[in-house]
Amino acid sequence: MKKALLGILILAALVPATFFIAGAIAPEATARFAVNLERSASGLSEKSLQIPGFQIRYLEGGSGEPLILLHGFGANKDNWSRISKLLTPHYRVIAPDLPGFGESSKPADQKYRYTDQIPRIHAFAQALRLKQFHIGDNSMGGYFSAGVAAEYPEAVLSTWLLAPGGVHAAQPSEMARKIAAGEEVPLLAETPKDFDKIFGFVMTNPPWIPGFYKAVLAERAVAAYPLNKQIFEQIRNQSPALEDQVDGLATPTLIHWGDQDRVLHVSGAQVLAQVMPKAQVITLPQIGHMPMLEAPEQVAQDYIKFRRGLAGLPAE
Repeated sequence: MKKALLGILILAALVPATFFIAGAIAPEATARFAVNLERSASGLSEKSLQIPGFQIRYLEGGSGEPLILLHGFGANKDNWSRISKLLTPHYRVIAPDLPGFGESSKPADQKYRYTDQIPRIHAFAQALRLKQFHIGDNSMGGYFSAGVAAEYPEAVLSTWLLAPGGVHAAQPSEMARKIAAGEEVPLLAETPKDFDKIFGFVMTNPPWIPGFYKAVLAERAVAAYPLNKQIFEQIRNQSPALEDQVDGLATPTLIHWGDQDRVLHVSGAQVLAQVMPKAQVITLPQIGHMPMLEAPEQVAQDYIKFRRGLAGLPAE
C-alpha cells in the first residue's frame, strides 16, 4: 500500500514537469493538447460548418436550449471553454470563431463591420437549424449579439452582454483616451511584448496560463495583426451606436460589467439599461474587461439564476 501511494505521488509530480518540458520542446503542439484538455473537461468538442463566404469553426457541447457565445475582438472561441464547464450541464453551448478570427475563414478582402457580421451570425444559427436561441458575448461579440437580437428579435430568446462594445454615450474609457491622444490601440499586438501588455490591459485578475502557452498566443496575435488592425478601424469608424440599435428592444437581457474595465467604460451598462426595458445590470467589483475569464464561477451563477427566472423557476 505504501509503495502504491508513493508511486501515485511520484506520478503526480512528474506529469506537470513532463507537461512543461513538452511545452518548451513543442509549444504549439503542447498548447493544442492543453486546449483540448480544457475543452474536454467542459464537455465541448470542435466542429465546423459553411456559411456563404466563410468556413466557421466552433465548439459545441451540453444539452438543453441553445446558447450561442460570441468572443471579443482579437480573441477566439476558447475564451468560453473554462466557463462552459459550468454551463454545459444546463444548456447546449455553441461558441464559434467569428468570421475573421480564430480558426474561421479570414479573407482580407472582406468587410467585418457591424452591418457585415450580424447577418453572418444569423446565417451561422440557421446553418445549425436553430429557430430560436439565447445569445451571450463579450466586448465586440456583445456589440454583434445585441445587434442580432435587434435585427432578428423573433429568433433571440435572451441576451447576455459581458461588457459589450459600441456604446457611444458611455464615458470615455482608458482605451478611448489613449486612442484620442494618438497612442497605439492597446488591443493590437505588433510584437510579442505588445501581447503581454494586452493581457494586463484587458484583465484585472487574469487566469494563470503556462508561459509556453502565452508565447503561442502572442505569436498568433502578431500573425493576425494586419487583419486585426483593419477590422478594428472598420468597426470603430463604420458602425452605428449600439444604444440606438437596441432602443426599446424588449428581449430579456443580463448585463455583466467589471468596474475596473479599462477597455470599455462601465458606464455603458447604465446607458443600455435606460433604453432596454428588460435589462438587468450586475456590476462586478475588481473585475476588468473579460468577466468570463476573471470570475467564471460568479458570472455563470448569475447567468443561471437569470435563465431560471426567465423560465419561472426559483433561484437555486
